[in-house]
Amino acid sequence: MGKRIISQRRGKGSSTYRSPSHRHSAMVKMFYTEDTVKGVVNDIIKDVGKNAPLAEIIVKENDGTKSYMYIPAYEGMRVNEEIEIGDEAGIKTGNITRIGNMPEGTTVYNVELKPYDGGKIVRSSGSFATIVSHDESKTIIKLPSRKFKALHPNCRAVIGVVAGGERKQKPFVKAGNKWKAMHARGKLYPTTSRTAMNAVDHKFGGSNFGTSKTTSRHAPPGRKVGSVGARRTGRKK
Repeated sequence: MGKRIISQRRGKGSSTYRSPSHRHSAMVKMFYTEDTVKGVVNDIIKDVGKNAPLAEIIVKENDGTKSYMYIPAYEGMRVNEEIEIGDEAGIKTGNITRIGNMPEGTTVYNVELKPYDGGKIVRSSGSFATIVSHDESKTIIKLPSRKFKALHPNCRAVIGVVAGGERKQKPFVKAGNKWKAMHARGKLYPTTSRTAMNAVDHKFGGSNFGTSKTTSRHAPPGRKVGSVGARRTGRKK
């Protein structure tokens, strides 16, 4: 009796192939406040699901209340360091303010795509974006991919560069270390060539030459391997 093919097992979404989100430290999101407040770096922690260290920041609001915020740490961050959050925050590494307030050439990260969404892009280790120009209704930034993106001037960002930029210079040394890194993100490692598998493990496996690689568009999750819903295959003559 055949087994479930690997791609179908992954599509089912069992715990074996899911990212262990219960081990993730906290949600990375910038604190929103109408006033300019100060925050203190309480701790720098390692999250298994992220390749950059996280900074645990205690935000002290003007009414005396305290709350916690987690953002990717920037290069040079120290515990007990103070940062400012708000529209009136100064242009200093670690401060969080609107990109419309930043001068051209400022390096930023954890940039919002929409005002006050908490930060969505430029969050991996060693990455940063650059403020290029300003307009009345938009601010142009240069992304790590060297592409330019126009955003609303009220979108916020953290000034600086994400820490851990030399992470890729450290070798894995052995396959077990890489397996742990991939498993923390729910990725399958190592991968095997589909044609090297047996017929019970994959649609492309086995010695049954001539099997069509087309797959129905209504196939269940995981069985959609090959050309999904293809009208035709092969080289045009």
